[in-house]
Amino acid sequence: MSDATRPAHAPADHPKVKMGRVGILLANLGTPDDYSYWPMRRYLNEFLSDKRVIDYPAWKWQPLLQGIILTKRPFSSGAAYKSIWNHDKGESPLMTITKDQTAKLRDAMQVRYGDQVLVDFCMRYGNPSTKSKVRQMVAEGCDRILFFPLYPQYAGATSATANDQFFRALMDETWQPASRTVPAYFDEPAYIDALAQSVERAYAGMETKPDILVCSYHGMPERYLQQGDPYHCQCVKTSRLLKERLGWSDDQLVSTFQSRFGPEEWLKPYTVDHVAELARQGKKNIAVIAPAFSADCIETLEEINEEIKESFEEAGGESFTYIPCLNDEDAHIAALGKVIQDNLRGWLD
Repeated sequence: MSDATRPAHAPADHPKVKMGRVGILLANLGTPDDYSYWPMRRYLNEFLSDKRVIDYPAWKWQPLLQGIILTKRPFSSGAAYKSIWNHDKGESPLMTITKDQTAKLRDAMQVRYGDQVLVDFCMRYGNPSTKSKVRQMVAEGCDRILFFPLYPQYAGATSATANDQFFRALMDETWQPASRTVPAYFDEPAYIDALAQSVERAYAGMETKPDILVCSYHGMPERYLQQGDPYHCQCVKTSRLLKERLGWSDDQLVSTFQSRFGPEEWLKPYTVDHVAELARQGKKNIAVIAPAFSADCIETLEEINEEIKESFEEAGGESFTYIPCLNDEDAHIAALGKVIQDNLRGWLD
């Protein structure tokens, strides 16, 4: 279908073009190319210069970023990445997992749609860039692209900035493909069921069941919520649906927020503080899950498994279990496939 042909009714000297395929472009946050100083600095500069992430005026923020922050932070962030790095493959776990997710979704979509679809992934920050993958899809004959930010809950600093970058990439195309963006899937039943299955598997393997399950979501400034960002509400709903699917009572699950940055008040309760408070309240055995992340990354493998775990244990906690992200589990791939199929209606049925 993607073989180059002349458009119908075109003159004989018209250049041949590829067309007729649908691109499915998955998008995640991104990763540095390496944990050494300069790759870390480039990655952090791109990430922290994004106005969707840090919305302070450039005249105020950039001197601080380019001076103190980007001088010191690449060292600490690099050490954190080094502790979780996939040294065998020379890449971060997020990159490895995203590749695995893409491969499984590619197989599933080709079973359903055949060669009509092209499935690939990009990163908002770092490589492979959104622009390079849009260019590649157009060159391969994709005249329609479904862009899928892999964030279950919508936030301006995640879903929106990924979409922004996709739209910027389209601006460079002479012949723009028709395009759709996939909305947040925080209440998709198949996603909730996949989360619940991961909890049930983890609990089934424990001799002592946790006193409480902590659903730790990535945080954001409270100000963003007041400005209309729906992220907090969607996180809370995900937790409620998960609790209902598990058949649990209100005191068996709590929602918290991690990864504070800067001097502002962020969404509460803060995970790092709340797990310590749980330990002091006598809840000595807890499990933590991260429903806002589609793949394990620095915030889950390093922050939760090290900083947050340490806070819990220092306050008297005894058993801390991190339940991994859904990653490339079959139930997760099936849920993502269901979301893709729903959003392809009218293009491919």
